[in-house]
Amino acid sequence: MPRGNASQTKVHYKGTEEDFVIFVDDVQAVQEWKKDKSVPLAQVVSGWKVFVTHKHGAQGIMDSASNSALDNEFGTHKEEDVVIQILEKGTVQESEEAGRSGSTNDSMGAGVAHGPRG
Repeated sequence: MPRGNASQTKVHYKGTEEDFVIFVDDVQAVQEWKKDKSVPLAQVVSGWKVFVTHKHGAQGIMDSASNSALDNEFGTHKEEDVVIQILEKGTVQESEEAGRSGSTNDSMGAGVAHGPRG
């Protein structure tokens, strides 16, 4: 997962029983793959994990999709086949992750060493 102010890009697929989500590197990678299927999926997908959100859209709590959920929706639980279907039929969504702001440790003062004085 990205840290700081990095963006997070995912593809959401609304199935008949569940909502499915995969994470991708960026919107442009998905668009290039859709135009040219010879682009390796490894350059598009960020981790080979398919998530379900229990009908809460792309924003719900994400759990790993079970093989039975994948079989019911996509007719297979082979990850590559499922990822291809989600990329082809899903909706790409990009969001900015809120970065850490403010002081992380006020007790550290001005950032000087706090060892023994002497």
